[in-house]
Amino acid sequence: VEQEQESKKLTSTILDFKGSNDNKDEGDNGLNSNASIEEMMDQMKEKFAKLLLGEDMSGGGTGVSSALALSNAITNLAASVFGEQSRLEPMSTERKARWRKEMAWLLSVTDHIVELVPSHQKNKDGSDMEIMVTKQRNDLLMNIPALRTLDRMLIDGLDTFKDQTEFYYLSKDASDSEKGNNKREDDKWWLPTVKVPPDGLSEAARKNLQVQKECVTQVLKAAMAINAQLLSEMEIPESYIESLPKNGRASLGDSIYKSITDEFFDPDQFLSSMDLSSEHKILDLKNRIEASIVIWKRKMHQKDSKSWGSGVSMEKRELFEERVEIILHLIKHRFPGLPQSSLDISKIEYNKDVGQAVLESYSRILESLAHTVMSRIEDVIRADLLTQDPPESNPTKDDSLPNSVHAGDDSESTNAQTLSDLLTWTTDQNDNEDQTEPQLETPKENNDQKHLTKLNMLITKKISYLESLGGLRSPTSRH
Repeated sequence: VEQEQESKKLTSTILDFKGSNDNKDEGDNGLNSNASIEEMMDQMKEKFAKLLLGEDMSGGGTGVSSALALSNAITNLAASVFGEQSRLEPMSTERKARWRKEMAWLLSVTDHIVELVPSHQKNKDGSDMEIMVTKQRNDLLMNIPALRTLDRMLIDGLDTFKDQTEFYYLSKDASDSEKGNNKREDDKWWLPTVKVPPDGLSEAARKNLQVQKECVTQVLKAAMAINAQLLSEMEIPESYIESLPKNGRASLGDSIYKSITDEFFDPDQFLSSMDLSSEHKILDLKNRIEASIVIWKRKMHQKDSKSWGSGVSMEKRELFEERVEIILHLIKHRFPGLPQSSLDISKIEYNKDVGQAVLESYSRILESLAHTVMSRIEDVIRADLLTQDPPESNPTKDDSLPNSVHAGDDSESTNAQTLSDLLTWTTDQNDNEDQTEPQLETPKENNDQKHLTKLNMLITKKISYLESLGGLRSPTSRH
């Protein structure tokens, strides 16, 4: 019966799509609509064939797991659609349509990841009978709509710059005289230089930049929160554990270990004393710290701790673990554009949960896109500041970092709960709120205000970034 229902649903969807295209292309006798349907079906077949083969197109190898294949497919799609996003401008209609269409294909897999839940059925004789029905798994049911909301907020934010004429970009080959004081001095020399009028931007343009900056800031923090939570729920692979040294000191190195185990410890002072001049050095420090956290957690929880040695007491291990978690949290928020750590890569590679793989990859690419859009907004704001008086053109904060991840925000921790409580709206929730909140069809300004309010509620919660990083058990059973 379920197979028959799914078949009817798929047939109805295709016919609806065909009918809508027939209405649009009546003048062409339906030739364009038929061609578009055939092209779409061919693309869908190719996409899912690669997923079923586990990216092994020879058909003779083992391929990768379904979870990793889906994760890679979402990551590669985002890379091909968004690219570098070197300018603060809307996405083209073609790219936007491709992104929404292919993401809908990939996310459709999660519609069939279900769990059994009790329900009641009324019989013909009036009696009630308790039965088990299938429902989409709870974490997917809650978080997929939330991530779609963040996705839409980012793309809609880029659309607000469609008709702007106040700032523009110079070509990469422009001379230094054309670039003036706004010449890029960071390592991303290939990005175009933004130019604003000599007297700066208008008040309306500045206000729009600040509004979009605030919106992207909240999206960035929310995406970071859900991605960190998903990674913390994934089981640590045995291959990663086997590659670890036998103690935290060997992982951190003598100098770092001495600083962390000192009687007086200040995380900000510790980071200021470290060489964080390059992305490679920051990532290396993050890898060392995550490895030490896993080592200390295993020593505290494993019964066969004798095989790991007992040079440090349990109380001191807990203290050291708390300190390195604080450092890791600061690194995560000060440098949100960092590549994935060795632990994260290992978890994603060996994860077998398809639902977690989809959620992790989706939240990761949204985090990356939000960080890129934030950087482009900062470029325009920086160019505008350079046109003002010298005291105003020297902001106290480091312009290389978005305001959302400055040291002032280090006291804020990401929220480990799902975004569903804050970014999804059910019928019951709307009834309880007496319909005071606008629906999704309301004007865009009301939508953004509602999203920002809910996202602010999310980010003000307090919780450790890697509260369950070293969990020794598999993720909570959902069946």
